[in-house]
Amino acid sequence: MQPHAARRADFVKNLGRGAAVIPAARTRLRNNDTEYEFRQDSDFYYLTGFSEPDAVLVLASHHDERSILFVQPRDRAQEIWTGKRHGIEGALAHFGVDAAYEIGELDSRLPDYLVGADTLYYALGQEDVLDRRVMAALNAARQRVRRGGNAPRTIEEPGKFLHEQRLFKTPAEIELMRKAGEITRLGHVAAMRATRPGVTEYQLEAIIEHTYRMNGAQDTAYPSIVASGDNATILHYNTNREELRDGDLVLVDSGCEYNNYASDVTRTWPASGRFSPEQRAIYDIVLDAQKAGIDQVRAGNSYWAYHEAAVARIVEGLIELRLLHGSRDENIETQKYRDYYMHNTGHWIGLDVHDVGRYRQEDGTTYRTLSPGMVMTVEPGIYVHRDLDCDERFKGIGVRIEDDILCTPAEPDNLSANIPKEVEELESVVGADALAAAG
Repeated sequence: MQPHAARRADFVKNLGRGAAVIPAARTRLRNNDTEYEFRQDSDFYYLTGFSEPDAVLVLASHHDERSILFVQPRDRAQEIWTGKRHGIEGALAHFGVDAAYEIGELDSRLPDYLVGADTLYYALGQEDVLDRRVMAALNAARQRVRRGGNAPRTIEEPGKFLHEQRLFKTPAEIELMRKAGEITRLGHVAAMRATRPGVTEYQLEAIIEHTYRMNGAQDTAYPSIVASGDNATILHYNTNREELRDGDLVLVDSGCEYNNYASDVTRTWPASGRFSPEQRAIYDIVLDAQKAGIDQVRAGNSYWAYHEAAVARIVEGLIELRLLHGSRDENIETQKYRDYYMHNTGHWIGLDVHDVGRYRQEDGTTYRTLSPGMVMTVEPGIYVHRDLDCDERFKGIGVRIEDDILCTPAEPDNLSANIPKEVEELESVVGADALAAAG
């Protein structure tokens, strides 16, 4: 069975006598008649592998046709401009669905698949036009069964089941994410090698993203952050226009997207190729915190254990540097450390860089338990803003270190482990191209 068909079968098992409507992404205008680069909706792609816009997947657990794909028809004139479409024949031949129709038939055919279902699984509020079409089909189905039979009485979010399913990666998905991590390694190392004072943030960004594309990635998984100097203390800085100066740190948060799967990696290194004592002190704390966090990504642990481990090490380190005062427990309880470390330590990652799936138990009161197949980032940081009342020597230093970690039945599996992050590794790689050119 094709992987997408297997995923559909697993999803449908949760629906009871239900029907699900899962739309593809639509093309979006950037300006005038120029469109944004198309990227498929992750839920739709997960269940179909179909990469064209303006399509709809219908799943009907109670119907003879359990999986139905509505697609744009073949259109020679349009395909001359935007590329070949699969059409109905291609949808049936390549995507393992039971039936396929032109998208224009959705309004007339959808009621047939809703009749006999108890629940409609559809994410209302994301697309106004489709919302109206789906609600019209639901009303039509209800009208048909007024004298007997049934139609959906309730509408529920498909993510209730689908996002939990997506949270647990299959071996094939893990290999795609490992490949994304390897391509991301190439991009980060290329940027490290090209780093020297006088290079700009945007030039490093260009090197990273060029390397991704040259090695088979379709895109970045998110806008790359290349933040030098004080910019490294801005969490989601992405202006990327400054020139690197001697004495700066460079924080690069960038990952590629490979076959729709994301990598999310952050490294921090010195523009000059050598850490100052103050930079090294902060860096060592963050690296220790990250290692402590990664060690907690183990089956049976609470999801939140990795954050608590990272925070504990950061607080201890900041107390050692006299950037925090008082005991470790006091600083954690009062969250005084958030002056320097103000975000959580990670998130799920997969088809989306901030991937779907609950972080807490279903009752919402406690964090869930980690299980094999979950993939998460571990990304502690320390950011010493200029306006903090602290030792001047540390002001303007921003450090974050991030990797993508797979929870396994045994040890944590770092999908981006080969990207340099030890101080000695970084100092041997940073500026290597400039040194080679000078030699």
